[in-house]
Amino acid sequence: MSLVIVGSIGLDTVSTPSGSVIDAIGGSAVYGALSGSYFTAVNIIGVVGTDYPKAALEILARHKINLDGLEVCEGKTFRWTGQYHDLNKAETLLTELNVFADFAPKLPASCSTCHSLLLANIHPALQMQVLKQSSSYTHLACDTMNFWIKDCPTELKEVISKVDIVFMNEDEVRDFTKCGEIFSAAAALLKLGPKLIVIKRGEYGSVAVSKDELFFAPAYPIVPVKDPTGAGDSFAGAFMACLEGHQELTPALVRDAIRYGTVMAGLAVSEFSIDGIADLKRPMIDAYKERLCQMSR
Repeated sequence: MSLVIVGSIGLDTVSTPSGSVIDAIGGSAVYGALSGSYFTAVNIIGVVGTDYPKAALEILARHKINLDGLEVCEGKTFRWTGQYHDLNKAETLLTELNVFADFAPKLPASCSTCHSLLLANIHPALQMQVLKQSSSYTHLACDTMNFWIKDCPTELKEVISKVDIVFMNEDEVRDFTKCGEIFSAAAALLKLGPKLIVIKRGEYGSVAVSKDELFFAPAYPIVPVKDPTGAGDSFAGAFMACLEGHQELTPALVRDAIRYGTVMAGLAVSEFSIDGIADLKRPMIDAYKERLCQMSR
């Protein structure tokens, strides 16, 4: 039993009011995998260039993340450059796809009996390629971003119709559904087929919406927020990892998964790059989660 995460693996150059980093470890699959690794076994599917740092691979190995699905291609690794004036919204300055431009995800044999699949933030066409290779997963989820919503809404709609769980932030859910109010927007998404919509609300936390349930969770209070990059990916990775061993999305399970996702997102933004979520101890994460439960009573 384990979690498969398909997404980008890259090097980020980021500037925030707290400082900056150059070519730091990043990518949706990396944030999600590191975050999820505290709760279950994780498999990562992605591509890097021959310039990908050995230190990054060593970190993934320390977290016992299965790298059978990691392709190493001749050329440069995907790079993203962005800055934050408003910590709730990144301004993209430069995107270099490099080897990621020709990425065609393939599920290795070691992922054929995994329990859950997270399609992290990549092109919906790539997400569909993975869905066509999968058949035995109990929980299927996708994440996305405004760029895909605006550029390929039809392909994204097809992906959403085939998964159980959708992760979006408030702007994304409004943009995709054309509904100004998030609960109407979530209801519109549920009609497409998913069982659960998890709406990320930045500093205001998150809300999970199903046909019969609503659950609000506050954000974990982190002061200062150094780098918001990867917060949503860390949230989704932890959430999906918490579903391992469970067949049904019960209200109690969803609430527990949301709380752990919230903690991991908070830890992610506490430092630059992956420094906030790498090499942690599970008892510390559990203590943060219990504190979150106490604060939200």
